[in-house]
Amino acid sequence: MSRNKKPLPILANITITDIAAEGKAIAKFNDLVIFVPYVVPGDIVDLQVTRKKSHFMEARPVHFHEYSKKRVEPVCEHFGICGGCKWQMLPYEDQLLFKQKQVEDNLLRIGKIDLPPITPILGAIHTLFYRNKLEFTFSNKRWRTFDEIAEGKEFVSMNALGFHIPGQFDKVLDINKCWLQNDISNQIRNEIRRYALEKNLTFFDLRLQDGFLRTMMIRTSSTGEVMLIIVFFYEDKESRKALLQHIADRFPQITSLLYVINSKANDTITDQKVLSFKGNDFIYEEMEGLKFKIGPKSFYQTNSNQAVNLYTTARNFAALSGNELVYDLYTGTGTIANFIARQARQVIGIEYVPEAIADAEENSKLNGIKNTLFFAGDMKDLLNEDFMRQHGKPDVIITDPPRAGMHQDVIDTILSAGASRIVYVSCNPATQARDLSMLDSKYRVAAVQPVDMFPHTHHVENVVLLEKR
Repeated sequence: MSRNKKPLPILANITITDIAAEGKAIAKFNDLVIFVPYVVPGDIVDLQVTRKKSHFMEARPVHFHEYSKKRVEPVCEHFGICGGCKWQMLPYEDQLLFKQKQVEDNLLRIGKIDLPPITPILGAIHTLFYRNKLEFTFSNKRWRTFDEIAEGKEFVSMNALGFHIPGQFDKVLDINKCWLQNDISNQIRNEIRRYALEKNLTFFDLRLQDGFLRTMMIRTSSTGEVMLIIVFFYEDKESRKALLQHIADRFPQITSLLYVINSKANDTITDQKVLSFKGNDFIYEEMEGLKFKIGPKSFYQTNSNQAVNLYTTARNFAALSGNELVYDLYTGTGTIANFIARQARQVIGIEYVPEAIADAEENSKLNGIKNTLFFAGDMKDLLNEDFMRQHGKPDVIITDPPRAGMHQDVIDTILSAGASRIVYVSCNPATQARDLSMLDSKYRVAAVQPVDMFPHTHHVENVVLLEKR
């Protein structure tokens, strides 16, 4: 016989004191730290404890007694529910201060290395509608908000098209307007949902692995092109063609209309065939006069405007004279490699995904760049002494790894390569700090430049220049 769990308490009149990691804020109660989302320092709130441990608690705000003077009104109707844009209630200048502090804290606390003064973070000009890519999920299990449950609101349909709720893998919040991407994204998504409901098309059930409509992705570019990819769980030729034709007729702005039939247990389409319904199977992005071909599986920085600042920082840190052999590790579609190629003797890019390497080579041809070489393979296996004997040891290394950072074997090879400078671009200052600590025996940190790629979130990119000791 199971023992009934003691209900978690409500804590009254708690003052929020600081910002913590992962976009949460901090309060204290009886010497216990409480982590709370969607509040700012200075708010006085009642908190519903959602998790209690010996050294900390997690809670959500249920009533505000007093709002902080720092607080601003969020623009999004879905704020506090969808899990994105957790800092909309913070003035942007404060967001930048906290991100700067996050970078410094990670490098000092985790890296435990000597640092130069950190250059002020490069903020974004556009803090809304700044993303060039969004992915949405169809679900027959709509997430009902706390307010909707309290009101006893009834829904004719539980279908939803939107974002997954954090911690609820099979629940999706129905999104009306998202402020992250050009409004054409909202128009397309809302029309697809309206049509699907009218035609009784089934939305995906993640637990039962059933339903016609699965996911969709919208990509936009600075050139004005739009790519739409709709992923179906199974083929229903008549229904599929009717939906795609309706969207093609309704939105002539879509220059690349693609679809995928994905009957696997997971949503990834990297191993799936992408089929074209109308238009090209790519769009173009432009940067400093360079054109980049973006396919449905291509990686490209999701904030096009800030990508220029990010890559310019990396290029400036590399301090190229035109005589250097540069290794661009985790090159993706070769964006950095092609961006710096005109200032280097040769750039060699390495990436795990073969399709990305094909895009990188295509982008070099597209821009008349002839001093790049690209190789596909697992970084820890491909980048070794034999590779460097064949292609030459690098004068400069630029590395832009995934969030998990670099494998120990890659770090060991970098240390043996003996490049005079390393430029480390990271979307996760915590794992970057860990890697910098392992490189510290031979390299000192000479410069640090945070870049805000994702306004209204706690995420931050960071560029570090390492110079050989």
